[in-house]
Amino acid sequence: MKKLLLSALAIVALAFTSCTNDDEPPIAEATATCNDGIQNQGETGVDCGGPNCQPCTVATATCDDGIQNGDETGVDIGGSCAEIITVSGEISADTTWTADNIYILAGKVVVGVGKTLTIEPGTIIKGKAGSGSLASALIVQRGSKIMAVGTAEKPIIFTSEEDNIGVGQTAGTNLDETARGKWGGLIVLGRATGSFKNDVTEVQIEGIPADDTFGLYGPGDALNDDDNSGEMEYISIRHGGALIGEGNEINGLTLGSVGRGTKINHIEVVGNVDDGIEFFGGTVDASNLVVWAQGDDGLDIDQAYSGTIDNSLVIAGEASDHAFEIDGPEGSITGSFTLQNTTIVGSATAADGEYADYRSNAMGTTKNIYAIGFQAGKDVELDANDVAQNFLDGKLTFEAWQVVGFNNSIFSEKVLKDDAGNDVQSTIILDPTFTERAATWTTQVTAGAETVGADLSVFSWTYAYAKTGLSF
Repeated sequence: MKKLLLSALAIVALAFTSCTNDDEPPIAEATATCNDGIQNQGETGVDCGGPNCQPCTVATATCDDGIQNGDETGVDIGGSCAEIITVSGEISADTTWTADNIYILAGKVVVGVGKTLTIEPGTIIKGKAGSGSLASALIVQRGSKIMAVGTAEKPIIFTSEEDNIGVGQTAGTNLDETARGKWGGLIVLGRATGSFKNDVTEVQIEGIPADDTFGLYGPGDALNDDDNSGEMEYISIRHGGALIGEGNEINGLTLGSVGRGTKINHIEVVGNVDDGIEFFGGTVDASNLVVWAQGDDGLDIDQAYSGTIDNSLVIAGEASDHAFEIDGPEGSITGSFTLQNTTIVGSATAADGEYADYRSNAMGTTKNIYAIGFQAGKDVELDANDVAQNFLDGKLTFEAWQVVGFNNSIFSEKVLKDDAGNDVQSTIILDPTFTERAATWTTQVTAGAETVGADLSVFSWTYAYAKTGLSF
């Protein structure tokens, strides 16, 4: 009908011109493009705008197409899309961070005492680059809470400002697991039991300068093993570990004297310079943990941590040291950890890349461990007489290790050395030796034949799964 109408108008126009001035040029026919579903003929949108159609009245939705377009100031952010909100200093009121924005940590961001930071599922938090006092980190100090509960479909993501991940996405395209030290990390502190040197009741957390009192952890004058720092579920922490001082970097997730009233599960740490997750004292339980391509240790236990770590996966990278590093109490207070149902994956290229190191009076139980991919010559070691004595006394125990390619020979008793590398102790686990005794809990298996280790099916939401398929 539209074409018939246009044709009729054209005939009338020709007839009119034939009756007037024959020297005048004919009026050009307007091309009808306003219903062809194509942005053409000068249109500013699809079938709208330009000389032939009505102006576009609805902006084209571009906030989830992975391209910087429209009025965006970044990929799917800015303009009419998500706002970029820079946060610094103390969060002095109950606050909620929402998934339609991106939050930038500029330096230390500290949740104030008595305040709660709530983070919606799918929210992206990016840390600015910086080292020393300028290193960025989110710190949940004693007496404050974090309620960061993501979902498998919408995890909460902590990453670097350099990461080009946008709102609604679970990964960017410009950084991988080898990109480390781009920002700090997540630190949570509480008042549960910790065993500290000289039996002090509180100490400064690793990675925070000594003059920042919000970095204190431990009971102080208010011991509470049921301390509740909030909930953390389905969180991915990437590309962290900024340098604070020589040999002092921030862990991906640092837990200082966190109490058992806190919920921690489904946590991933990728590409951190220092440890993946470190437990300094405390009584909190944690489950379904993934650490990939850390620069130091995967799971680290210190200062009489006395909770249970269940169903975890550590995948070493080329810069990784130990899958586990376990230290015991530093003061007279003792405590015992349980580390169970864990898969550890070695690196074929890491210069260090050990299974585990039990040090400094370590006490606890490590059981149901599946190990694969480690180089020959790597070990599980007791590194001094105090640890060996705890083993003899039944304070440090091992159960059900299954190892691909190796047997109980990976378990070794070591002794202290002086600065010149000479032994200053003698081994004390004798007749049978520690290595010989390890045959009672160690089985050599082939890949895929294991009956212990982590349930990997719960890690399908992770960045590590998306990039590796968890194929070892």
